[in-house]
Amino acid sequence: MADTVLIYSRFPKAMMARIAQRFELIDAAGKPPADSFNAEQLAGVRALITAGGQPLGRDVLDTLPALGAIICYGTGYDGVDLKAAADRAIVVGNSPAANASAVADLAMTLLLAVTRRLLPADAYVRSGGWAQAQPSPLLRPPRGLPGRRIGVYGMGEIGRKIAARAAVFETEVAYHSRSRHGVPYPYYPSLAALVEWCDVLMIAVRAGADTQHIIDAAMLRRLGADGTLINISRGSVIDQAALLAALTDNAIAGAGLDVFEVEPHAPDALSALPNVVLTPHIGGHTQEAHVAMQDCVIENLASFFDGRPLPYAVK
Repeated sequence: MADTVLIYSRFPKAMMARIAQRFELIDAAGKPPADSFNAEQLAGVRALITAGGQPLGRDVLDTLPALGAIICYGTGYDGVDLKAAADRAIVVGNSPAANASAVADLAMTLLLAVTRRLLPADAYVRSGGWAQAQPSPLLRPPRGLPGRRIGVYGMGEIGRKIAARAAVFETEVAYHSRSRHGVPYPYYPSLAALVEWCDVLMIAVRAGADTQHIIDAAMLRRLGADGTLINISRGSVIDQAALLAALTDNAIAGAGLDVFEVEPHAPDALSALPNVVLTPHIGGHTQEAHVAMQDCVIENLASFFDGRPLPYAVK
């Protein structure tokens, strides 16, 4: 049987070209495979590459009778129905840590952009307000980062790199995760306790049923009026309606968001707020991160087709 791989999501052309050198590809271009290919073509698919956050359920798997491997491009795999895959003995792999540095860099970029009010400052210069001596939106100096308390929710590879970067800015760093890790930062046994302590909450936790809307109105109240929220994880972790209300009412100071509940849509009401910086899920979007993620995908595929365990298997 040919080493046929179904491309389930939309991916960079460079990745497609690299993988096509090793494997036979058919591209669903983000559509249900049955809409693009006939049953005979789908019967030859042995592996599938997907973006981890894109829903991939039993209904799609049932159209792929020979499927043996689902390979996620990136760290996340929350869109994959893991039970449906396990029921079929389909192995699932991802690209752990491949984009961790890039995502951590963006987390700090968002924090600086929000706290230093870079977007209003940029608009003030571009509009001619500075040159014309118009009233500045920045008359009240913002707090700097030194001395701030940075709470990192999730201490995987991305969380560790965020914490290390934050510490360089002369901040205090603490964290909460499902268990303690061997890191030089205080551990809080509950998310609520961490949020009570910190004035910047960095969300780096993996998405799942146990984290759905865990950042709700009550948690945002704990963060407080001086608090800043940064999310580079998944939009599902935050109750978006509660966040919108908190930002509108100045119940928290600001937010930097790279992810949203329903992508690629950021609510208009959120986009209109001056205390928010929004980016289009680009945390892992650097040349180095893409090459590293492609390497993981290719290694996982090669191992699968050679009959070996995946080097980057989802446990």
